[in-house]
Amino acid sequence: MEESKKEGRYRRILAQLEGLTLKTKDPIARMATVCALLHHKMDHYSWTGFYLVKGGRLVVGPYQGPLACLELEPGKGVCWAAVERSGPVVVPDVDEFPGHIACDPRSRSEITLPVFNQRNEVTAVLDVDSDRPGAFTRVDSHYLEKIVCLVHQ
Repeated sequence: MEESKKEGRYRRILAQLEGLTLKTKDPIARMATVCALLHHKMDHYSWTGFYLVKGGRLVVGPYQGPLACLELEPGKGVCWAAVERSGPVVVPDVDEFPGHIACDPRSRSEITLPVFNQRNEVTAVLDVDSDRPGAFTRVDSHYLEKIVCLVHQ
C-alpha cells in the first residue's frame, strides 16, 4: 500500500478508535475493538492481536486471524523484544530475526509495540503480522504507537 494512502487510513482508524474506546474503561474490550478494526481495515495485516503480560509470561489475548501461539516463551521472539526495548520493533523479514517464534508459517514480516498503563508498566504487546515481506514502515509504527495508548487512556 502506498504510504500516503496508508497514512490516511490510519488517521481515519485512529479517529474512529478514539470515539469507540471512550465507551468503556475495560482494557480487554478496548483491545478487542482495536484488533477488529485494524485487522479488517488494513489489507497488509494477516494477524492482529495482543499478548497480555501475566506473571512474567505473555499470554494470548484478543486477536483476529488464524490460530495463535497461546503463550510466548520469555525472552524470545519479537513480542518480548518490544517489552525489553520498551518500544516498537519492526521486522521486515521474520526469517532474519534471531529467536523469531513462528506461530503462523505464512508470516513474512511483523511489528510489535508495548502497551503501557498509567504507571508506565507494560501490560500487553500489540503484535501485527503480514504475509508480505517488508510490510511495515515508520507510518505503521507512528500510528500504532498512538493507537496502543488508547487501551489505558
